[in-house]
Amino acid sequence: MGMFCLIEVIVVLALVLLATKIMNLDPGTAAGMMAGATTESAVVGTATDAISRLDLPATEIVRLQSNVVTAYSITYICGLITIVIVTSQLFPLFLRIDLKGEAEKLWAAMGGSVEQDGVSAAPTVVGRAYRIETSAGQSVAAVQQRLGQQSSIVLVKRKGYPLALSSSIKLHRGDQVLLMGYRGSLIEAADWLGTEIADTSTLSVALDTYDIVLLEPDLAGLQLAELPLPAGVHVAAIRRGDQVLPALPATRLQLQDVLQIHDATALGRRTSEPLLSRIGKSLPDRLTSNIGIIGLGIALGTWLGSFTLKIGGIPFSAGTGGGVLVTGLALGWYHARRADLHTVNPDALALLKDLGLAGFIAGVGLSSGPQAIELVKQYGFTLPMLGVLIAVVPATVSLLAGHFLLKLSAPVLLGAIAGQQCSTPALSAIQNACGNSTPLLGYTITYAISNVVLPLMGPLIVGLTSSMQSG
Repeated sequence: MGMFCLIEVIVVLALVLLATKIMNLDPGTAAGMMAGATTESAVVGTATDAISRLDLPATEIVRLQSNVVTAYSITYICGLITIVIVTSQLFPLFLRIDLKGEAEKLWAAMGGSVEQDGVSAAPTVVGRAYRIETSAGQSVAAVQQRLGQQSSIVLVKRKGYPLALSSSIKLHRGDQVLLMGYRGSLIEAADWLGTEIADTSTLSVALDTYDIVLLEPDLAGLQLAELPLPAGVHVAAIRRGDQVLPALPATRLQLQDVLQIHDATALGRRTSEPLLSRIGKSLPDRLTSNIGIIGLGIALGTWLGSFTLKIGGIPFSAGTGGGVLVTGLALGWYHARRADLHTVNPDALALLKDLGLAGFIAGVGLSSGPQAIELVKQYGFTLPMLGVLIAVVPATVSLLAGHFLLKLSAPVLLGAIAGQQCSTPALSAIQNACGNSTPLLGYTITYAISNVVLPLMGPLIVGLTSSMQSG
């Protein structure tokens, strides 16, 4: 998946520098255009901070910073709409595929099921009750062996009274059993188990739900169906980063995946904890925040931003904003490898980011309104067209590479392209077109890499375009 991010960086950088050369763009306009076309708002902050460190008059710095925000505002909507349309509508037509059909095939190949009405079922853990008929005379152990790891018997009632659950119990005709597991496997169980009971009010068990962080290296790379879980314990969802992956039997696990556990064993978590401890450890409380981490990141970032490095005579400096971004990325990367450690609440982080960026852009806009109008008059429709071009070209190159070289399935490939563009709206559009969440399998990795690399291109664009103008 790293190839897609490499394509994004190389192609975008080449297009921006080519446009700068042909149209004689200033560093602010070039950086803002790149930020908007790639829908990566963090570039606005890193590029603006890099401009503040250029050896230019104060009035020129203000003008260039205004151009960053203006070019970003113009090209962002163009880049956003373009990447949503091409990934969810045009690329499937180009590949001549039925995207929904391909997604359903991938879903089924990974162990998922498709409802009879043609709508892909979410791989949630459910409970269904059956009256024993066909399987009368078989033991609980024999039935459990046929069910596999996708579902299990959690309750047996005979003549209205619950039995102490044991693998040696012989099932009698008329016994009522409650099964818990993945929807598809339970639907199929009716064919050989017995008649499904509509009224399940008398059949219920306590269900314990909690999150486990996968930390055991030997389990990384296994399919979900191969995970050693006790009977009555199932994985309802897999969270990787900020995205929830389909918890299908063939979904491959990675270290630091967060597994949402549904536990219907007799004593719940106390029974299964010894085995689960060999998988990982419980996820810490995410409602509170570790403010010390934020303070450490700001302090280290400010110190890092005070250094300047000259490469080929061109001064490069991360600045305060870039330095804080780098330390934030480093801390975020470390937390991605140690999801079991206490960190900052994700909602609090989103609020800080949105308020900070909105306040910054509003401040620059209020102080630089006249210069922004001049920029619009100077370039007219050229900037929007460049925004569309910078969004389409790297996505198209990735499509060709992924389809013809890597031979990726269409849902995964389109999800990866949305990830390299850091476009969550594009991912949502692709998922709607697919009818399930299989595009997430390609999205998560490319999004994580691009979200780190693209903001670092802000100072690079400013430095290179400044040297082109001075040359």
